[in-house]
Amino acid sequence: MRLRLVARDMFSSNERGRMAGEKSMERERARFVGVELYFDDLKKAKKFYAEALGLAVSDEEEGHHAKFDSGAGFICLEKKGMESYPSKDKAVLFFEVRDLKVAIEAVGRERFVQIEREWAVLHDPEGHNVLLMAG
Repeated sequence: MRLRLVARDMFSSNERGRMAGEKSMERERARFVGVELYFDDLKKAKKFYAEALGLAVSDEEEGHHAKFDSGAGFICLEKKGMESYPSKDKAVLFFEVRDLKVAIEAVGRERFVQIEREWAVLHDPEGHNVLLMAG
């Protein structure tokens, strides 16, 4: 599943009706379903998310994209140049962990760029911020 497909389906029937011209007093909130990040080196990015964060690949088209389900949503890693809607901004991915100290040691303290009492940040292979929060 690609982010652009999910985004089209994230509105309630009330929202779709309103976008089609119907009026409604109800207002639905969009809910987070996933994020897509673009990489020069997809293989290296896939290895990082699988090994450093312990995520399992749920869908993949080699050389194009790799998708991970994290429980709270999905992360889709896509090879730069494949996307039809490019992004120039970096992103921050937030992950909640039961025990932050244990997670830091499991990933490797040296990989983190900042460690605080309630959260810690490391970078994936292309500089996206990955923030681990105490749960």
